[in-house]
Amino acid sequence: MTSPSSGTSASAASPAPSAASLGEARALLREFPVADGHNDLPWALRQQVRYDLGARDIATDQRPHLHTDLARLGEGGVGAQFWSVYVRSDLSGDAAVSATLEQIDCVEQLTARYEADLRRARSAADMESARSEGRIASLMGAEGGHSINNSLATLRALYALGVRYMTLTHNDNIDWADSATDEVGVGGLTAFGRAVVREMNRSGMLVDLSHVAASTMRDALDASAAPVIFSHSSSRAVCDHPRNIPDDVLERLPANGGVAMATFVPKFVLQEAVDWTRRAEGHLEASGFHALDHTPEAMKVLAAFEEADPRPVATAATVADHLDHMREVAGIDHLGIGGDYDGTAYTPRGLDDVAGYPNLIAELLDRGWSRPDLAKLTWQNTVRVLGAAEDVAADLQSRTGVSNATIEELDGAGGAAGEG
Repeated sequence: MTSPSSGTSASAASPAPSAASLGEARALLREFPVADGHNDLPWALRQQVRYDLGARDIATDQRPHLHTDLARLGEGGVGAQFWSVYVRSDLSGDAAVSATLEQIDCVEQLTARYEADLRRARSAADMESARSEGRIASLMGAEGGHSINNSLATLRALYALGVRYMTLTHNDNIDWADSATDEVGVGGLTAFGRAVVREMNRSGMLVDLSHVAASTMRDALDASAAPVIFSHSSSRAVCDHPRNIPDDVLERLPANGGVAMATFVPKFVLQEAVDWTRRAEGHLEASGFHALDHTPEAMKVLAAFEEADPRPVATAATVADHLDHMREVAGIDHLGIGGDYDGTAYTPRGLDDVAGYPNLIAELLDRGWSRPDLAKLTWQNTVRVLGAAEDVAADLQSRTGVSNATIEELDGAGGAAGEG
């Protein structure tokens, strides 16, 4: 989940994928569909209609309200989706836990209402079963450690309810981990933060390092016995934004076994968009609004700014630039896709909504990516990483018991700095 943003591609002038490549992309996706790491449809449904699924019936065309509906998921070749059960990071304590439970309930309502198209999935085997049935495997990821309210028992309860990854932070620091978009707090992970990672490993929940500070990424890689993921992050070397992954972290994925899922959010993938967003947010603040204010009054100010300073536009080629670099650094076995649809107001040209994935695959085909490599990118790597987390959990559960440690016991009343 991110704030509205956009971008233009240095590759904006790149030609559209060839008809032959687009046809080949669609054929590949019929066999190895996209397993996407992050879609914020549940939060969009909460904000727009307070979970009234009849008012936003995704069995019908939901343009312009949503990036996601069933027809477009089919057109895009999506075979598995981690639905984000995100809640805002300014929610805390019991309020954050309750809101997360409401988000989980939304996903359960979706899978029940649209069971002909969506299949409840809790494991790698479930993902493969859904693929064989021609249904979309529906998994869940919690976005931000504030969702567990500093409680390992709550973490285990979320796993029992079907949550299969947790992003350690969202946009703000929490008591035990630093965010990429906040000031330095504890310096990475605290002792309790490392205990959270270990308990996630023991449960089988993937450790998601999108949104976290680079120090937190490194500490989590040191602490985790299981492969990690980045559910929606791209390359910092290609676009210098703190939400992206530094090369030294990408270089560690082969040893860890993890997967970095490139995102489509323009201000994370295009440097011109990063710079434009800073100018736009500065203008909002100078006009008396918060940088992330989305009220009609603030949007009028932003629209006037955009008329004078046009918003850059990213393309599928922009995202492909990231994947090319990430492949060079981490290797093809450690890449995936996490579009962040319905979590951003702006999307790249050609990746306008969930129907757009074939355009990205066609772009990569035109760049010389092989069919086996693309099958890993779209499907196989994500299934493998979830299965690997399950294997680690089975081993740990055979040797260790649950932890009931508290943050006060491990970090002290005031918290403690991480070792990383």
